Amino acid sequence: MASAVTAYREVLAQPGLRALYAVGFAARLPLTATGVVLTLHVAVGLDRGFAAAGLVGGAVTFGTVLGAPLLGRLIDRVGLRPVLLLCGLSEAVFWGLAPLLDVGPLAATAFLAGVLALPAFPVVRQSLGAVAPEGRRRPAFALDAMSAEVSFIVGPAVGTGAVLALPTPVALWLVGAGFVLATAALWWLDPPTRAEQERTDAPSMRHWLGAPMVTALAGAVAAVLLLSATELSVVAALTARGETGWFALANTVWCLASLVGGFVYGVATRPPALPTLLAALAVGTIPVAFGGPWWLVTVLIVAAGAFCAPALSSSAEAVGRLAPDAARGVATGLHGSAIMLGAALAQPLTGVLIDRVSPTAALLAAVGICLAVAAGAGAVLRAGGQPAGTASRLPTNTKPS
Repeated sequence: MASAVTAYREVLAQPGLRALYAVGFAARLPLTATGVVLTLHVAVGLDRGFAAAGLVGGAVTFGTVLGAPLLGRLIDRVGLRPVLLLCGLSEAVFWGLAPLLDVGPLAATAFLAGVLALPAFPVVRQSLGAVAPEGRRRPAFALDAMSAEVSFIVGPAVGTGAVLALPTPVALWLVGAGFVLATAALWWLDPPTRAEQERTDAPSMRHWLGAPMVTALAGAVAAVLLLSATELSVVAALTARGETGWFALANTVWCLASLVGGFVYGVATRPPALPTLLAALAVGTIPVAFGGPWWLVTVLIVAAGAFCAPALSSSAEAVGRLAPDAARGVATGLHGSAIMLGAALAQPLTGVLIDRVSPTAALLAAVGICLAVAAGAGAVLRAGGQPAGTASRLPTNTKPS
């Protein structure tokens, strides 16, 4: 335990990293609250139902999938602050107008807002990849994964509370104010996005977007797809038993298990490779699929939760290591898109299987996808791809071709 605490203390002792984690966590809260606030505004505030709410939420998601790598490329070319100015203005306009719009215009503008969404998640990971010492990158990314886990607990809870306590237009404006403040905080901090010793032009994507990088991105898609499917399937299963109210407890235990797993992974001397973590996440989720009463689900979900943060941290670490410094913005943007894509794919797939078959079938399908990706990632590593934690960067004199 002492060595574990020492490893994290050394990460936080690096200049600027304490502020980066604090500002990054605060900046992610409005992002994690966006989905639930927009959903409840459309479904309840406008009384247009959850199908219309899903249209608006999907528009934001797919806009973010498209926009994250574009914003990352822009950060690589012009720096962070101009991109923050563009995103901050976009967020202010969208959230200021959102309460005045009907579902159709709201979905259209939500897509545009997603394209220019504040890149709080990728920016923190990009900065960690640039400044975290080589020997402390694993605990650095593990800390970020744990911070992200907490933001996904706090953000939706605060968003839900705001919608229930206030008129939904006011809740929307509060989220917008959160985005403006988060943008201003990141602007003030201006974390480095490139290592000081590496100031070269960005190489062509074909030089670094090879099998190892695709494996890391696919791992992020598979992990988030399974996590989203687990959430939806557990809610559906508990609802069918009349135990919906117990999901909050199960979700809390799930997140705490993930935090513990992330803490242990961050200080492991020989951590499992990404394919192993994906397989463990999938296998640990199988008992949850067969569920039972709320107390049994709460117990079973611990094993699944223990591998959530490690799998996501391993994927993020691999992307940070495989990306050349001058293209790290694009790479972390692609990683952000992979995370959003996993969630976007899980929602319709899981929803259809829950409605037409059962929550068990829906979750087992997601388990199968995750196992398939784990097997493919393992094949890539056996064929000579570099696992997370061992990848070398391109030479610093690499030029675009």
